[in-house]
Amino acid sequence: MRPRPRLVSLKGDAAFRRLRRAKGTRGRYLNLRWRPLDVPEIRVGIVVSKKVGKAVVRNRVKRRVREIVRKSHLPPAELMIIARPEAAEASYAELARDFYELLKKSGLAG
Repeated sequence: MRPRPRLVSLKGDAAFRRLRRAKGTRGRYLNLRWRPLDVPEIRVGIVVSKKVGKAVVRNRVKRRVREIVRKSHLPPAELMIIARPEAAEASYAELARDFYELLKKSGLAG
């Protein structure tokens, strides 16, 4: 059995710029951009703009998305998850369902 890839936060403007040109897919609450990696890591960047809401709302969305990613079994990849303004009104379950649908669309999960 292979060890589970390590979850790492995406850092630096260059990493986010690189992912802006990567493959992407859109959901109801989230957008997902990804690039496969050769190293056993999952690098994740979560983007929640001011269009989503004030700081309390943005932080709640970010915490929920981070927990969803942490509980997911993902292959080694760089992910950029962008919250849409509709994510402010979404429950944890709705965000999770949207995230898993995006993973299926992208081919990252079976």
